Amino acid sequence: MKPDELHNATVPTFYFIGVTTGKSSIMKIFPQWAKHLGLGDCPIVGIDCEWHDSEDAYRTVVSFIKQDPLSLGALVTTHKMDLLAAARDMFDELGPDAALLGEVSCISKRGGRLRGHAKDPITSGLSLEAFMPAGHFGETGADVCLLGAGGSSLAMTSYLMRTRPADDRPRRIFVTNRSEGRLEHMKEVHSRTNPGIEVQYHHCPRPEQNDELISRLGPHSLVANATGLGKDAPGSPLTDAAVFPEQGFAWDFNYRGDLLFLDQARAQQKSRRLRIEDGWVYFIHGWTRVIAEVFGIEIPVSGPEFDELSRIAAGAR
Repeated sequence: MKPDELHNATVPTFYFIGVTTGKSSIMKIFPQWAKHLGLGDCPIVGIDCEWHDSEDAYRTVVSFIKQDPLSLGALVTTHKMDLLAAARDMFDELGPDAALLGEVSCISKRGGRLRGHAKDPITSGLSLEAFMPAGHFGETGADVCLLGAGGSSLAMTSYLMRTRPADDRPRRIFVTNRSEGRLEHMKEVHSRTNPGIEVQYHHCPRPEQNDELISRLGPHSLVANATGLGKDAPGSPLTDAAVFPEQGFAWDFNYRGDLLFLDQARAQQKSRRLRIEDGWVYFIHGWTRVIAEVFGIEIPVSGPEFDELSRIAAGAR
């Protein structure tokens, strides 16, 4: 539903704030997870905001969740930075990462207080560690290129700078974005968090500019699509002429949509010896961390229980 269509919940309800929420696998997965986790008869409701929606739209959504007693909380995707910028004053508490990064990926309540959390530094790190061998950056001197400078990219850099072991960080981080504002925000955050990694910020309104940039990356480097293109809007931040780094990693933060970025990587998988990953594991970690926070339960990040949740999700994908 749209922000102006919200109405008071009649049972405890969990929300998903995105762009095309009805197309997400979570609409089929969450009811099964809720049953497995003992959450009761709690529905999930999608709230579709426009990409970079109006301040009024975001404030309407946050106000509704804050005021409605049976609205328990929400996962936020795509709008993480825009929502907090529009409604920061409406939150009673912000977690340290939310305050630092200027983004909210999780909205929860405790004792009548509305709380905002940034879970992506945790979930992006867990997702990267699931496919990239420990010691990779330290052993190879590889770079990271993040296409897009929104909340997911900022969170990824936070993980690389603050959580990744000091001897296993990328040699350089390149960040590109179609507009300059997000790059400036990232620079400001990095001025307080960067332990000394070389970071380059590139305003790239045209995909050909991204092509040129990834041609500079060293072998074994990681290229990540963090733009939302391929999911929230069709397309890719690269052209078909882009050349991925030799023996590198191509990671799309998305798992659904036209996923053109992944098609472009697969076309070079053999010739460039690429390791290719979609956003499915990121999806699992992202949702389970938010569900744990909103419902106040423990969900492990690995082991038999996490594997069972992953199995349930795969069956509904």
